[in-house]
Amino acid sequence: MTKSLHRIKSLAILFKSGELGMVTAEYAVTTVAACGFAGMLYKLLSSESIAKLIGDLMRRALSSFLF
Repeated sequence: MTKSLHRIKSLAILFKSGELGMVTAEYAVTTVAACGFAGMLYKLLSSESIAKLIGDLMRRALSSFLF
C-alpha cells in the first residue's frame, strides 16, 4: 500500500511539473538517432573500399597470428 501511494505521489509531482511525457520523447529521439547511425554504418561498411580495407586488415592480422 505504501509503494502505490509513493508511486501516485511521484506521478502527481511529474504531472504538475509538466515533464510527464519527457521520457517518451527522449526515447523517440534516441531511437531515431540510433536508426540514423545504424543506416550510416551500414552504408559505410557495405561500400567496396571499406570492405577491402577490412579484408586486408583481417588478412594481415591472421597471417601474422598463424605464422
